[in-house]
Amino acid sequence: QVQLEESGGGLVQPGGSRRLSCAASGFTLDYYVIGWFRQAPGKEREGVSCISVNDGVTYYAESAKGRFTIARDNAKNTVYLQMNSLKPEDTANYFCALGVLPVCATGWEQAPFDSWGRGTQVTISS
Repeated sequence: QVQLEESGGGLVQPGGSRRLSCAASGFTLDYYVIGWFRQAPGKEREGVSCISVNDGVTYYAESAKGRFTIARDNAKNTVYLQMNSLKPEDTANYFCALGVLPVCATGWEQAPFDSWGRGTQVTISS
């Protein structure tokens, strides 16, 4: 069974850091695109970052550039999202999902994604 499971969320002070994990089971990540998305209450889902696991190509939303880093550990079948300099507006439920198409470029968040995890809540507050 193909599954993605997020972890690592929690309460973080503004300016702090957090690393989220997206662990895959039931398949090997090697030839897929993994996307990180987030959704805050009352707001639309936003694509944060993606990675093409096979070749390491990455893409970031403007809101994430310079602060977030997406990376993969093929041996652990896991994709990470390192978030630094966190702001209150980063508060959201963060999801990872499996790209149906090998798209990690401009407009990637509009491509179809599947096998969504249940999400991990990140709250930025003092």
